[in-house]
Amino acid sequence: MPADLYGVDRTRLGRLLGRPELSWLLDRARRRLARGEPLTGPVGLTDPSPAQREAAERLLGRAPGAGRTLSVRLDAVDGVLRGSGISPQGLEAAVLALTGPVEMTSETQARQTRMWNEVYSPLDMLGPDLAEWRDRLRRDGLVRRLERDPEAAAALIRKTVTALSGLPAEPAMSLPAFAAQVLGAAHALDDGTPLATLVLSGARAMTGFPDGSGSEWRREAWAAAGLLKDDLSSTVLTLNLRGTPALDWMADAGEPTVLTLRQLSRRPPVTSARAIRVCENPAVLSAAADAYGPVCPPLICLQGQPSAAAVTLLRRLHAQGADLLYHGDFDWGGLRIATGLLRRVPWKPWRFTAADYRNAAKAAPLAGPLTGTPTDSPWDPSLAPALTALGVRIEEETVLTDLLSDLIE
Repeated sequence: MPADLYGVDRTRLGRLLGRPELSWLLDRARRRLARGEPLTGPVGLTDPSPAQREAAERLLGRAPGAGRTLSVRLDAVDGVLRGSGISPQGLEAAVLALTGPVEMTSETQARQTRMWNEVYSPLDMLGPDLAEWRDRLRRDGLVRRLERDPEAAAALIRKTVTALSGLPAEPAMSLPAFAAQVLGAAHALDDGTPLATLVLSGARAMTGFPDGSGSEWRREAWAAAGLLKDDLSSTVLTLNLRGTPALDWMADAGEPTVLTLRQLSRRPPVTSARAIRVCENPAVLSAAADAYGPVCPPLICLQGQPSAAAVTLLRRLHAQGADLLYHGDFDWGGLRIATGLLRRVPWKPWRFTAADYRNAAKAAPLAGPLTGTPTDSPWDPSLAPALTALGVRIEEETVLTDLLSDLIE
């Protein structure tokens, strides 16, 4: 109810209770009202100034007592206001007249809940591949830890959605250049900023990049989404690709080659092969080089999570008409790597189906137990259930003989 309806004498009230020296008293009274508590009992102020003591004495008509804490009884103030006619309805009406309406705590919480629900609504603009990440973001409180204010959090979410809508970057580009182009500030995604934290979290969900920490891990996580801090650190391991004098020389020798993103951007390999095989572990590529040398067909190794260089290379080879055949570890991590790659470049399984897994498990009675969190296998929906059923982990090295036999042309 508006304070004017209480018949408050605003001029006299301002002189008596509206002085700056009594602002602490009004604040304590407002808190009580917000919690729905009665304006009775004492409130205190530690280490009051002489002016604050004098104001309290003037209000009550007597000294409130000595000591380190200034104590004032709210029901005594209420009595003064009613008895003097300054505020016939007492202290509550006076507080409303001087400071405005008081929102009850329950109402405040309800309003905050509505505001926070609205904060996350822009996330619905992102694709279905980020649905699980969106739900987790709403639950885990990360946004609230980064920004306590709902309005600031809403701005953070909007920028996050803008950035994620442009990922993965194709072709790969510099992280600062992407930030400048999409967010209007080259340093918007610098390490440690709330925006970088959220965008990297979403990018990892998009690419399936595993958990980790440290500057090297962050660099690789960004690179998996096509954002590079430099064009030399992102590399891919290859065997017998051709198209440049250096590559031709290494292929003639049958030796593995490490290509940087810089090299791939300037002089990419050229292939006429109809199919190029891709593996996850360097041991496969090394064994192929040992076994076949220069007559081995082209082979590419991801060395775990596909780097920006690896994705760039595979896309170029696919664009040249080559079918990409992929094999990885038969475990949950291997399935995540494969799924992340499939989101970015098309490939067909190379001995990487449920039937292949079952055959490998039969041939490896001493295989280790399967651990970790299950995931899907979109290229063969029956593979993930097979892993769950058998519960063993089959690494690429276990089926190395079979993989090498496929390389004989």
